[in-house]
Amino acid sequence: VQLQASGGGLVQAGGSLRLSCAASGRTFSDYAMGWFRQAPGKEREFVATISWSGGSTYYGDSVKGRFTISRDNAKNTAYLQMNSLKPEDTAVYYCARSRHGARSYVLGEYDYWGQGTQVTVSS
Repeated sequence: VQLQASGGGLVQAGGSLRLSCAASGRTFSDYAMGWFRQAPGKEREFVATISWSGGSTYYGDSVKGRFTISRDNAKNTAYLQMNSLKPEDTAVYYCARSRHGARSYVLGEYDYWGQGTQVTVSS
């Protein structure tokens, strides 16, 4: 399994970005997906997760109401729509595939990781 994250960039505060995570393999729809982020000098932080079917989602408190996770199983792709971006959202964003179908905010539940995409929000 390979995960390819894309869509990061530089945006002004209040702006929006949409991240994509394209997965290889035929079992994408069997597993939950998640997005995490890591800022310089900080630990990797949970952002959002979505169940295998897309019917259940969960968000970290810092992004709730601003970010939306979704997936298209026909395209083997997960997305993270980020609105009302703040400078504190600046980080490298990673997509990951869970070991299970149920959503999870636990980093250890994820066994495949993308390479990360940089998001920088200027004030």
